Amino acid sequence: MRTLSVELSPSAKDLRIGIRRIAAGRPGLFSPRGLPVRFARRPARAAGYDVTPARGGLDVVYGRITDAFRALGRILAAEDSELASGFAEAPLFDTLGVMIDVSRNAVLLPETLKTLLPALALMGLNMCMLYAEDTYQVPGEPFFGYLRGAYSQAEMRSFDRCAASLGIEMLPCIQALAHLEQVLQWPAYKEYRDTSAVLLADDDKTYCLVEKMIRTACAPFRSKRIHLGMDEAMGIGLGRHREIHGDANAFDILNRHLARVTRICRRLDLKPMIWSDMYFRIGSRDHEYYDTAAVIPAEVARRIPRDVQLVYWDYYHEDAAFYADFIDRHRALAGDPVMAGGVWTWNHFWTDLRFSFKVTGACMTACKSKGLREAFVTLWGDDGNECDIFSALPGIQFFAEHGYAEKVDPELLPARLRATSGCDFDPMVRASDVDNLPWRKGGLSANPAKWLLWQDPLLAFLDPLVDRLPLKEHYAKIASDLDAAARKPGNARLRFPAQLARVVSLKVDLRRRLARAQAKRDTKAMRSLVAGDLARLTREVRKLWCLHRAMWLSQYKPFGWEVIEHRYGGLVARLESAAERLLAWASGKGPALPELSVKFRKVLERKPGLPSLGHARAKTPSCIK
Repeated sequence: MRTLSVELSPSAKDLRIGIRRIAAGRPGLFSPRGLPVRFARRPARAAGYDVTPARGGLDVVYGRITDAFRALGRILAAEDSELASGFAEAPLFDTLGVMIDVSRNAVLLPETLKTLLPALALMGLNMCMLYAEDTYQVPGEPFFGYLRGAYSQAEMRSFDRCAASLGIEMLPCIQALAHLEQVLQWPAYKEYRDTSAVLLADDDKTYCLVEKMIRTACAPFRSKRIHLGMDEAMGIGLGRHREIHGDANAFDILNRHLARVTRICRRLDLKPMIWSDMYFRIGSRDHEYYDTAAVIPAEVARRIPRDVQLVYWDYYHEDAAFYADFIDRHRALAGDPVMAGGVWTWNHFWTDLRFSFKVTGACMTACKSKGLREAFVTLWGDDGNECDIFSALPGIQFFAEHGYAEKVDPELLPARLRATSGCDFDPMVRASDVDNLPWRKGGLSANPAKWLLWQDPLLAFLDPLVDRLPLKEHYAKIASDLDAAARKPGNARLRFPAQLARVVSLKVDLRRRLARAQAKRDTKAMRSLVAGDLARLTREVRKLWCLHRAMWLSQYKPFGWEVIEHRYGGLVARLESAAERLLAWASGKGPALPELSVKFRKVLERKPGLPSLGHARAKTPSCIK
């Protein structure tokens, strides 16, 4: 990586703090003896930048702070020949951002976010949201974010200061209708419930609480924009609302609620946005978001407040034409939407980068063809947020490149990711092969590494989905590849997916071999398996547990880790219990294990491809909670 000597003209003094933040995380990047890079701001501040070779160095003229840092990232990645000729870029979007889920167990440490923000700035992103359902402290509401690591006002103000110094607008992103089960579970909030996850609409007390939430969430941030959520409010009006008000049309409830919340935003001089799916779901016979036959009555559309912006979220489609069609549907409903794509962190131990590239490419291609001006990518944490957040960086870099070019050259991505994040692109993508089986034909993002890890070692009821595939060799090769990559400087985080692959390679066929030994009454083979592979698997699971814990505590607050630790503890207990029972049978001191005599059936099959399963569904065939 080249070193730079940065000079700021009087018009570029707004870069000083951001440069310091970048330097703090990248020792040796800036040096008085480095390549001179001189920054000056355009008088008109038009978006974009120009890099011109001059006086033995480079002159950078930029419009926005984010353009200056995008230029810096490009300079760090560029070949000498590119620097010798100079280059320029203009963004194809006014807003390019990222949303990070801090509500599904994992609440980012402030230091983690302040490490991520400089990387996002060097990529050219200018907006960031933290999706907080309840993980922000609300004065007078002690059970809001209770035992969940909720952010204080001081922490959120520090995020805003850091982001602003890098040209990034920090937005509050909350929930003002649904996805509030973490709060509504407490008896103190019983009077605010419609259902277990949805607020009681049409009730004055609810709007007093919502106003307090909005005021608190917005107070630390200089932005006047707020994301209010309101997605997936399944069963709205069917709980206490129906008991109080009787049957009511879901469209009407939604619009009345939105109107009242919008009035709060107007009083506070805020510009709200909401997820759009509930309008499409209510208009769908099957309550599906992406139902092309959905009908939203014109009267309902007319009642959507004009100062509320809809956010079209879609992380699933590989066809640009689908996104283009739904962009048109959103425009017909309520004007230009904000596009929310996805980098697939959720339900994975490591971001599914290969699928993320496919859907992001299709999504951004459609946005550009339709002239959409605002887009961001989401990093969700469904099912406990087991994922290493930094594994998403290649996907975010790919998204950022789409924000500045009609077409993205994949050959440029490794150098640009190394420049912005200090990460090696190829081994990070290789790590995502824990969930990308070469035999999979199409389908959505699947997570076989997760369910192969968590499924019960004796009742491995998901084995029939993959029992004809050479998975042992697949995962062993991934572990070997990542072990080698992890030994290189800066790649230590690859030890985590390497260990995951090692554990799965040991576990994936063990139940079948145990069952075979019992069926043949081969006690010698059984004792060998228990003392060998089963004991080794238990040791390697413990190592994975320790690596995961170290990763978590280095990135997230400790609140929420107990959920993941319970999973490891349960798996280790089952492995140790199985070993005791199997040895007892092999020694003639105990009965055979009926779990090993059961013939499995193929269940939960998804065509095409494999399913994506959470821990609760994968760990046991029983659905007792």
